[in-house]
Amino acid sequence: MEQPANLILAAQTAFSQASALVVQYSFSIVGAVILLIAGWILSGVFSRWAYKGISKIHGIDETLSRFFESVMHYGILIFVFVAVLAQFGIQTASIITALGAAGLAIGLALQGTLQNIAAGIMLLVLRPLRVGEHIETLNVQGTIVEIGLFATELKTADGLYLMAPNSTLWNTPITNHSRQASRRQQLSVGVGNDVDIDIVTQTLLELVRSDERVRKDPPPRVYSEDLTAEKTVLMIEYWAKTREWSETRHDMIDRLRRGIAAKGIILK
Repeated sequence: MEQPANLILAAQTAFSQASALVVQYSFSIVGAVILLIAGWILSGVFSRWAYKGISKIHGIDETLSRFFESVMHYGILIFVFVAVLAQFGIQTASIITALGAAGLAIGLALQGTLQNIAAGIMLLVLRPLRVGEHIETLNVQGTIVEIGLFATELKTADGLYLMAPNSTLWNTPITNHSRQASRRQQLSVGVGNDVDIDIVTQTLLELVRSDERVRKDPPPRVYSEDLTAEKTVLMIEYWAKTREWSETRHDMIDRLRRGIAAKGIILK
């Protein structure tokens, strides 16, 4: 009789403890679900606010706005996840420490990638280059197709696809051929020392000015660049719109060649 009584008592004790645990963890589970739902909603709301606020800043690229939106969204979700674990009595301090150590290890492992991200953010904020602009560095030359957080896509003059890590663009001087509204062009011609330089200079100026694409301010000019025993080198200098610069140069060479030949001037 004594053994069955002990079994019944043990069963009652286990049931009471299980009931207490169910009640305790039921509230924890309900609280965790509420936290997850609220955290998900708040992460969406605050990330959208961050996106709209950053997008209003002049010069901020769409890619950068989306990046900060994602950082805000997942940052809040991580905070909510830690709060949910605290609902079940788990020591979150050790988890935060572990996450910090994991983040440090990942950061060291992905040092080059993080460097590209940092460079991408700086390129998108400071905007030394934009989509459609033609740039040139020590190792890269082409027209910008897309600026990403990790790399920048370009199209070369030969129509080839080129992807450059952002760190290679940020850590080197960039020559932007498209940023300014107008560009200077210089062409040189050599004439014999037996001709009248003043007449040749006037002829070259008339030929340059006859092209409507040549800017009048600053005005074109022709000046002596070099002198040897056989010839004088004249430098032709004019300004044209950047988007018409290459076309103007090619046409100007043909214009000068025909005009000089029509005047009977012999080039050296």
